[in-house]
Amino acid sequence: MAMKLQQNQIWLKNGEYYRIVQLSRLEVQYKTLTDPLSGRGPHQQVTKKEFCRLLKGAVLQGAEASQDAAQQQQQQ
Repeated sequence: MAMKLQQNQIWLKNGEYYRIVQLSRLEVQYKTLTDPLSGRGPHQQVTKKEFCRLLKGAVLQGAEASQDAAQQQQQQ
């Protein structure tokens, strides 16, 4: 499954949430959150490649996740 990164997406992995703050061609700025509603957490900056490796096995949260699941079911 291909990963489509977009700004403000929230990903969950091992009890931590990762929210994409800013997305550019080669770099991702994100926050690590324990509670996605608070919006408080350290701001970090990595390359897209490093971020995709970090998200390996993560689950997309929110409206985007349900839209992606619906599109995959329609394709099958």
